[in-house]
Amino acid sequence: MNQGKYVFSQLSAFLPQRVFDGIVKKYDGDKYVKHFSCWNQLLCMLFGQLTNRDSLRDLIITLEAHSKKSYHLGLGKSVTRSNLAKANENRDSKIFEEFAYHLIGIARNKRANEDFEVKGKI
Repeated sequence: MNQGKYVFSQLSAFLPQRVFDGIVKKYDGDKYVKHFSCWNQLLCMLFGQLTNRDSLRDLIITLEAHSKKSYHLGLGKSVTRSNLAKANENRDSKIFEEFAYHLIGIARNKRANEDFEVKGKI
């Protein structure tokens, strides 16, 4: 039986959610949203990237297969193909672009300060 967090939730814990919430507020990303927030959308799309999904339908099938674990993965409870498709279509992509640039900036600062070091051949 699982005693700790899932690997995906451990990885998503490294994402600065307060910074993301500030960006969402700047672009009014969660305006008129009740259940499927921008954070849930980000986590679903990250899950799709990390699991190498080919399409939105493939991603939804995978999420439905893990529906009992969706709360513990941090994905939310109402992840459907229509919700995700409408969110991808209607929400401003600048939210995710600005957040990606913020994460890239963090990675560059860590690399410049030699705080981030990878051992072995890459």
